[in-house]
Amino acid sequence: MTPANHYQILEITQQATQQEIKQAYRRLAKYFHPDLNGDRQDDTKIVELNAAYEILGDPHSRRLYDRQLNYGSTFDSRTERQEYATKVHNRYQQQKYRQGDGELQQVQWLSQVYKPIDRLIGSIVKPLKSQLDNLSADPFDDDLMQVFQTYLETCRFHLQKAEKIRSSRPNPPKLAAVAANLYHCLNQLSDAVSEFEYYTGNYDDYYLKTGREIFRIARGLRQDARDAVKQISN
Repeated sequence: MTPANHYQILEITQQATQQEIKQAYRRLAKYFHPDLNGDRQDDTKIVELNAAYEILGDPHSRRLYDRQLNYGSTFDSRTERQEYATKVHNRYQQQKYRQGDGELQQVQWLSQVYKPIDRLIGSIVKPLKSQLDNLSADPFDDDLMQVFQTYLETCRFHLQKAEKIRSSRPNPPKLAAVAANLYHCLNQLSDAVSEFEYYTGNYDDYYLKTGREIFRIARGLRQDARDAVKQISN
């Protein structure tokens, strides 16, 4: 099945006006809001809505996205797609960033966005070695596999929470490098968890090795974010 594009997620056509996009987003966000409709709470849907509105809600980002839809993707590698996503994301965040006390905004973003996300990343990355060591004792043991699957479910929960935090506040322009590294780190962790989930279904070591390698890349991106924060602080 072809993944839904941003227009389909917001239940509008590509010809919708900016006002119609805003109205569609508000209607759906209210419909799935956990505080208003706990019985309809869908964290995945909320993340999709925020991502769609982040692009379509900004006319410039929307034009780039429309061009991609109309003419097809011209990106040949994951790196090129990530670079494109980073440029669009940073441009949008910079446009949303309000003028004022830039230093105060940086301090608030670091405490309210960066630090909580970094802690969540740590809660995903740190247990991996012990989880894999335990599983290696007997991958076909149902109890050991259940423990590993529970760990992966916890990782998914932490990733969803981190994405909500990331989308809750635009990053100050001077912290764009930090934000970009966090963004890519979370994407890599999500990909790694997917690889491990594949492994639990077929016991193919290929997915286990790939998941480990992607985790290694994610750790590097986390460190890059930390280094960028230090550079700003110095």
